[in-house]
Amino acid sequence: MKLLDIGVLSRRSGIPPSTLRYYEEIGLIRSVARNGLRRQFDPLVATQLALISLGKLAGFSLQDIKRMFSQDGTPQLPRDDLHLRADALDEQIRGLTRLRDALRHVADCPAENHMECPKFRRLMDFASRTAGNRKA
Repeated sequence: MKLLDIGVLSRRSGIPPSTLRYYEEIGLIRSVARNGLRRQFDPLVATQLALISLGKLAGFSLQDIKRMFSQDGTPQLPRDDLHLRADALDEQIRGLTRLRDALRHVADCPAENHMECPKFRRLMDFASRTAGNRKA
């Protein structure tokens, strides 16, 4: 088995060596050897990194992603959690679609003053309510 040097793995994955070291520090990936001071990784770590990137894109935390791997690094994807996250993404998409449509209306609104536009006023009310629900 040919091991991958941290620099090679970084170039192939597009993930900086500092991030690879951090992932190793928190137990997401692990090196299997050293060549001098340089970490060496099993080529299967590239697959793990792709799954980590996918999980991050989907909005999972690194701790959530860590639980998606067994001790040997084999993916153990929790289907129920994936369904829940997909449902949350659907809701986020619906909200963003409504926001996009409202912004387009405001941009093209014939009202001389946006404050006179009922749709703009509803958008502002929504933004005020949403801002109160966000974490500081």
